[in-house]
Amino acid sequence: MTTKPVHAERIEDGRVLHVLLNRPKGNILDNEMVSAIRGAIAEGARDAGVLAIVFEGAGDHFSYGASVQEHLPDQIARMLRYFHGMFRDLVMLRRPLLAAVRGQCLGGALELSAFCHRVVASQTVAMGQPEINIGVMAAVGSFVLPRRIGQAHADDLLLSGRSVGAQEALGMGLVDEIVEDPLETALTWIRSHLLDKSGASLRVAVEAARYEHDRAFLSHIDYLETLYLERLMGHRDAEEGIRAFLEKRPPVWSHA
Repeated sequence: MTTKPVHAERIEDGRVLHVLLNRPKGNILDNEMVSAIRGAIAEGARDAGVLAIVFEGAGDHFSYGASVQEHLPDQIARMLRYFHGMFRDLVMLRRPLLAAVRGQCLGGALELSAFCHRVVASQTVAMGQPEINIGVMAAVGSFVLPRRIGQAHADDLLLSGRSVGAQEALGMGLVDEIVEDPLETALTWIRSHLLDKSGASLRVAVEAARYEHDRAFLSHIDYLETLYLERLMGHRDAEEGIRAFLEKRPPVWSHA
């Protein structure tokens, strides 16, 4: 029997929604996984008693990121529509978002964790935006990372494609804490700081705190999606990088 891509569970007396990416080892954020996440988000949004959302990956890794296969020219528009739709949903959710991260947190997974209000990680974490290594770009990361870690650090990750370990990620501000048990630490923070709050007030506070961020995101993501589809995918190197990755060979860049 096929494992469900996401396991969503109400915990802490129903006040916290735990969203587990449930396709180890890579927990790939393909269209099926993203659709399941969006379904869980919608379910949580319907209940005013859900005060916060916590994302976690099953197994040793948070997620390797989006499906490379779905970056091919005949699939990329659909993939971006699903993936970017997830972030639009998170904007409208108006709940505190936390990520409990272990192991690899790459590409679209880093975009998801960086979008959260708080990121708690283990010493095993490796975080990066490797899209440029296969000739594409991180659209959401291009917006989120400069705001979370500053332009210089964002440029480093977005243009080099390199990954950083726990201490460097902490120093950059990609994560807020390095701990042995990220999920339990995230839940402890929620218990200490959120569960005694009014859900209605929290939703308004989230909207207020992120007003400029969210308004800019909803505007920028349309532009970045167009840039991706009409400019980036118009270059031969984008398809070459994706196919080289899938065929397990070095890319041959034409620089055009």
